[in-house]
Amino acid sequence: MVDVAAPDIELLGGQFYAGDPYPAFAWMREHAPVYHDERGGIWGLSRYEDVRAAGQDPQTFSSTGGSRPGIPLPHMIDMDAPEHRRRRRLVSAGFTPEAVRARGERIREVCDQIIDGVCERGECDLVADVAAPLPLVMIADMLGFAATDWGKLLEWSDTMLMSQGAPDADALDRATEAFVEWNTYIRALIDERRRTGSTDDLLGVLVHGEVDGSGLDDDSLVHEALLILIGGDETTRHVISGGMEALLRHHEQLEALRADRSRLPGAVEEMLRWVSPIKNMNRTTTRPVDLHGTTIPRGENVLLLYPSANRDETIFTHPDRFDIGRHPNDHVAFGFGAHLCLGHRLARAELAVMIDRLLDRLPDLQLASEDELPRRVSNFIVGFEKMPVVFTPTARLTG
Repeated sequence: MVDVAAPDIELLGGQFYAGDPYPAFAWMREHAPVYHDERGGIWGLSRYEDVRAAGQDPQTFSSTGGSRPGIPLPHMIDMDAPEHRRRRRLVSAGFTPEAVRARGERIREVCDQIIDGVCERGECDLVADVAAPLPLVMIADMLGFAATDWGKLLEWSDTMLMSQGAPDADALDRATEAFVEWNTYIRALIDERRRTGSTDDLLGVLVHGEVDGSGLDDDSLVHEALLILIGGDETTRHVISGGMEALLRHHEQLEALRADRSRLPGAVEEMLRWVSPIKNMNRTTTRPVDLHGTTIPRGENVLLLYPSANRDETIFTHPDRFDIGRHPNDHVAFGFGAHLCLGHRLARAELAVMIDRLLDRLPDLQLASEDELPRRVSNFIVGFEKMPVVFTPTARLTG
């Protein structure tokens, strides 16, 4: 048997995820499915079945050690049942199928407003001008944040996420400063909701909501609102941009979707699998775990590597092929089980409407260059930083 040299794998390195980690993931799945990264002092699970099994076994792989390794925060994704279930019930009202359907017209309205802002120019940055505004506006609407605050909300969200695995030594200081500013901002709104008794928005519902006779304290509200903001903004943004990039580079898939919009739901699922914007979630072992001939000791951090699971060749036929007709497509881009992303329905709706409106309103949209596009350097949520595109100018829908 010929030994295959291990690639350079740094599971906590932002550059690893911002580059092309897929060859390394393929090597891990074949040769070291339970991989120990000595440099980062962390483990990684790369196979689909192992990721799903660990993610659905909180008794062994606990969330309480932090979804980011060793940094537990007082929000629901860093909790196990029963507290995780209690928090989730408080938030879930805003993300039911009925609530998402009720926002359908608003999603389309915002998409058209965004496209109106660029359609006459003939060029734009698809990330900053199109992909970023939609999910931010929708989640800010739900939380009850004023439109005048959207810019700083986006800046805070970006700054805090960019501290995860960034090579910039000052990134953590900037993230801390951003959180301090967010903390001051959101506490003022929490106080206002308590004072007025308002439950007209999701923040008000969280402030006044109770499950089993108790509500959330202010520290928990600060972090739950931030989780909703970042979860609703950052991930969907990167699937819009990454999904459009995949379509624009795979012309036959683009033309198939143009010709038959009934394929849009399948295209959205393939974009989610292909982009997998959340690169990993951490779990902490509560006992020694024997898996594939390797023992993970108790108390170790273990990353569930979602993009690797979504390219597992034992689950997905031709996993490195972008195929909007892929079926079945049981990807794990939104997580699964108890920690399935609460906003998955809203994200799918935003993706479908924006892609549909772009195809209708900017029909000859294309990348400004065939060059590789720069990605954010992070070990958590990764996507394109910029995506220059060009198109024939078209008319605005509104004056």
